[in-house]
Amino acid sequence: MPLREDIATARLRDPAARSSLEVFLTSAGLHAIWWHRIAHRLWRWRLRLLARMIAQGARAWTGVEIHPGATIGRRFFIDHGMGVVIGETAEIGDDVMLYHGVTLGGRTLEKVKRHPTVENGVLVGAGATILGPITIGARSQVGALALVTKDVPPDSVATGIPATSRPLDRGTGSGAGPDGFFIDPAIHI
Repeated sequence: MPLREDIATARLRDPAARSSLEVFLTSAGLHAIWWHRIAHRLWRWRLRLLARMIAQGARAWTGVEIHPGATIGRRFFIDHGMGVVIGETAEIGDDVMLYHGVTLGGRTLEKVKRHPTVENGVLVGAGATILGPITIGARSQVGALALVTKDVPPDSVATGIPATSRPLDRGTGSGAGPDGFFIDPAIHI
């Protein structure tokens, strides 16, 4: 059941989550994802106005704006949620985590693929901005406040303004969570 999987993911990724009931009732990031699933289904059924209305209601309620056209994988988690923006043609893989203030935005007004693709297992730090039809490779990390406008290879870390990428050294540091996912929100500042 996706709800249980979402709650389990939140409890795994958020050390402040004390119970499944608490996560279910108070996690704005999860609420945004759940509303997005409804809006996305309506979008695919070509009920676009209704989908946009639901997305805007979810934005007002949660502080997270996810366009109903965006494609999102399983076990996606938004920690703290507020200020996250995900554009219409964004594609997000499985096991992705975003912190607050992240933007997955476009760089053109043309009706083409204009938002990022974020592959499986990616972590994006607080306030990062990822713009254009670029790809953030699997298992990579984007540092807090980074401005990414070019592809990031798999197993890399991207930091700075503009962001530069380098191979990610996962090591065995204390920043790794129980599933091996690196959870430091101030990645490599």
